[in-house]
Amino acid sequence: MGGKDDGSRPSPKARWGRVQFALTVPAIEDKLVQQAVVTILNQIHEEDFLGFSYGFRPGRSQHQALDALTYALLKKKVNYVLDADIRGFFDNLDKNWLIKFVEHRVADPRILRLIQKWLNAGVMEEGKWSDTKAGSPQGSVISPLLANVYLHYAFDLWVNVWRKKRAHGEVVVIRYADDIILGFQHQADADRFLENLQERLGMFGLELHPDKTRRIEFGRFAEENRRRRGEGKPETFDFLGFTHISGKNRLGRFTVRRKTIRKRMRAKLREIKQQLRERMHDPVRQTGQWLKSIMQGHFNYYAVPGNLDSLGIFRDRVLEHWGHTLRRRSQKRPISWERILALAARWLPLPRVLHPYPAVRFAASHPR
Repeated sequence: MGGKDDGSRPSPKARWGRVQFALTVPAIEDKLVQQAVVTILNQIHEEDFLGFSYGFRPGRSQHQALDALTYALLKKKVNYVLDADIRGFFDNLDKNWLIKFVEHRVADPRILRLIQKWLNAGVMEEGKWSDTKAGSPQGSVISPLLANVYLHYAFDLWVNVWRKKRAHGEVVVIRYADDIILGFQHQADADRFLENLQERLGMFGLELHPDKTRRIEFGRFAEENRRRRGEGKPETFDFLGFTHISGKNRLGRFTVRRKTIRKRMRAKLREIKQQLRERMHDPVRQTGQWLKSIMQGHFNYYAVPGNLDSLGIFRDRVLEHWGHTLRRRSQKRPISWERILALAARWLPLPRVLHPYPAVRFAASHPR
């Protein structure tokens, strides 16, 4: 579940750098059977899954989740944001609970036996096979769906009841796989929910990451309230590749600004720099075509309104790395900066907005 090599959209919880994690490597036959089972189970569970769940569902995408979040922050009474991070979700979900959850809607013993077989298949780490006592190994076709089923029962149904019966103000929920963002009207609701959530997840073998789970003040009144208390600007939070910032538009009204997460952009640039070194002696045209695909993939995901500055910085850094590589390989006949700029104009796309404003697209897909 790492980021794509072509520089396109990152996967949830994308592992950047050298972090290692367990993978299941199913045989071709298993992949075909898993895909058939996923098709069947999707038909069943899509009737049950709730509207605020976006991850790995047919017809739903990361940008739909981002649109829904921004729309809620702009239109709903949200003054506090809870960024909930489940520690090692895929590694720690309880297999027995997962089978019980599947049995709620699936009675066919053949399907259940197949799922149990896949859950007990073990994982490969550094070329060595090992058994797993808990968790759903990443890398299998069916793993994302099983994760959705698990969180549907462990979290979604519960939080839907909680916000209707226990909250005193508005509560919004956006979930993409195990990435969860909640918005609250009242701080007391946010703090009480956090305590209840820790208890709820503990029932199913899960826990919140203490360092990555945060409740922050965010929304149309956050900046004014913090200034009155002598505090700094409102804190930011990250979700699906973007840093969300509480700001104002040109009219002085509250808006949500979204920027590419810096550490992700830096990681992608390091990867490009390393690959340029390996491609140093490739034909310029071949390297240019490769860079074009890399950058277009990056832009296809990150080119949202308000993020052009980040995209411009990304392009400039790619050009610097390419120029440095070209100069290193042309030491006898140094390449001019004019030539490098000409190559950039030929191969490196210019930043431009490729996505509509979130409220526009959300309103079009959710007509009232």
